[in-house]
Amino acid sequence: MTELNYMLDKFFYPRSITVIGASNKPYKVGKTIIDNLTMSYSGKIYPVNPNEDEINDLKTYKTVLDIPDLVDLAIIVVPGNAVPGIIEECGKKGVKFCIIISSGFKEIGIEGAKLEKEIVEIAKKYGIRLLGPNCFGMINTDNDLNTTFSSIMPRSGNIAVCSQSGALCSTLLDWAYNERVGFSKFISLGNKADLNENDFLDYFIDDKQTNIVLGYLEGVTDGENFIKAAKKLTKNKALVLIKSGSTSMGARAVSSHTGTLAGTEEAYATAFKKCGAIRAKSIDDWLDIARAFSNQPLPKGDKIAIITNAGGPGIIAADSCGELGVSLSNLSSNTIEKLREKLPHSASVYNPIDILGDADPSRYSFTLKTVLEDDNVHGCIVILTPQAMSRPFETAREIVRISEIIDKPILACFMGGILVESGVKYLEENGIPNYLDPRKAVICMDSLIKQYYNTLREEESPLFFGDINKEQVKDILSKSDVLRLDFMDCMKILEAYNIPVAKYGISKTADGCVKIANNIGYPVVLKIVSSDIIHKTDLGGVRLNVKTDEEVVNAYNEMMANVKRHNPDAIVKGICVQEMIKTPDKKEVIIGVNKDPQFGHLIMFGIGGIYVEVLKDVSFRLAPLTRSDAYNMIREIKMYPLLRGVRGEKSVNIDGIANVLMRTSLLVSDFKDIVEMDINPLMCLEDTCKVVDARITIKSNKNV
Repeated sequence: MTELNYMLDKFFYPRSITVIGASNKPYKVGKTIIDNLTMSYSGKIYPVNPNEDEINDLKTYKTVLDIPDLVDLAIIVVPGNAVPGIIEECGKKGVKFCIIISSGFKEIGIEGAKLEKEIVEIAKKYGIRLLGPNCFGMINTDNDLNTTFSSIMPRSGNIAVCSQSGALCSTLLDWAYNERVGFSKFISLGNKADLNENDFLDYFIDDKQTNIVLGYLEGVTDGENFIKAAKKLTKNKALVLIKSGSTSMGARAVSSHTGTLAGTEEAYATAFKKCGAIRAKSIDDWLDIARAFSNQPLPKGDKIAIITNAGGPGIIAADSCGELGVSLSNLSSNTIEKLREKLPHSASVYNPIDILGDADPSRYSFTLKTVLEDDNVHGCIVILTPQAMSRPFETAREIVRISEIIDKPILACFMGGILVESGVKYLEENGIPNYLDPRKAVICMDSLIKQYYNTLREEESPLFFGDINKEQVKDILSKSDVLRLDFMDCMKILEAYNIPVAKYGISKTADGCVKIANNIGYPVVLKIVSSDIIHKTDLGGVRLNVKTDEEVVNAYNEMMANVKRHNPDAIVKGICVQEMIKTPDKKEVIIGVNKDPQFGHLIMFGIGGIYVEVLKDVSFRLAPLTRSDAYNMIREIKMYPLLRGVRGEKSVNIDGIANVLMRTSLLVSDFKDIVEMDINPLMCLEDTCKVVDARITIKSNKNV
């Protein structure tokens, strides 16, 4: 157990609590919190309010310093501008944890941010850990501790919740009570001035009361540590996340709500994939997935069966499987024969299995047991539409009975309302979640499957190549007096990391360009070399398919004239003469890098050339890449079959592309000040890959 986890044990299991701002006035936050504590908490409670003598039959103190005993946890419910003084008093008293319910901090702007910084500095001085400010509080059902201002104490369960939205916390508690869903721990993060999602994810790894973690995030505090903690957690426990602020409008709302800077959608999606987090697309899905994880076992594979008494819902479920990539089981011949023997002649014995509208509980029971006994079936979705013969309650009882003897996940989809109500209630009371929509059931089964593969995940280390020259790159970056490097420096950096580049040379004279062209061999390409010119083609700064010495001279003169006419202030370092790769089987791809503020270098791969922004056929991963990451990035793009060769075309060198991806990842991992990088195009041939053009932007030329 880490030192922080040991401390968090004291946070979740305090022996004594003070509520600073406790109140006797109904409907006040300080009143609700003291009511919650006196109702169930077994430790010592010390209300603090200078204007009261007694609250809930408890002696009330003027300040925390007046309390005669030690205090483990302080809950602060006073106006924001009074909080710094309260934290100072808590420090002098020896309090180690404070939950700051109070608002009026960075969520309101600059002045609030200054106030928040002040309380953090005071807390650090005394070694106090803070939850909040601007938070809803914390619940631990293991010791009946409710420090929130919700009047609902949730049922005990195996789901932990870590949310950046207090309002969502109260909504979730209300929903969960009616849905009979229980929780282990419940944490509202608020502004995350100190304790954040990473601290609690790390704690939940070893928390015996927790099997599933639900998270609502508007941003992460430390992307690298988030991935590290989440990856460790998801090896054994499910992590189901909602991330808001994915759009530009949402990101603005996040900033005004909690002062958190939302990272790019691509970076978050990639980070969640890297660490094994399951992402819910709505609050509805979030809660539905939680119900599936709460009581159902994980499947031991990715093939499921669908049993239905109506064709339409069965087709909807099958379509949803196709859309989400969930495999329908191919039933064994033995299973099919058993089904044929007992089911009506007109029933469909192939997956989805349609047992017809007149199916009674015994038909459901026989079919479900037979299907789950098939080794090709790893889980089952049971659909029931209300018919006169259905008898939902008795059918639900049979499903529960079978779930107790066969250890495979079963999700129910009893569709309707009053006619299926008794069956739905029985299912959910016995740990089998029911979903009105077949697609919801498939989404939840898909989540169970994903978590199963998380448990099988083997850690793969990034590759490190010995044939690189870090000192050469360090020298180039340290001497650069610009943020956007020119073509020559970009090529030298790539060469230092043994990334293959097309043959080239640079000269400031026409004669020099002719000599380079002859050394390379015609045809060649000519390009302007200037950090001041980004889009060379637009300024007439590129000439393709130059075939003779005379054409080289003419192209040189025209290009220099174009630059003087269109951008006379541009500093031109010369003209690059480069081999022109002319083969009908070549393909152009792009490798891009952008440094995300939360997660670091985000690497992109896709079809390159001038249409990359139009096609947007790209995949993403966070650096550092493993070998699997590189190959999966290549396979994920829609145009991957084009790279493999179609209609008699030769496949390009996929291994060569993966090599460039991994070396690019190593480069940006070694040099953190590279903030942007484009290799476009990377020309891919049957036996090799060559970089034709590249751009690199650095943060600064200091501390490289």
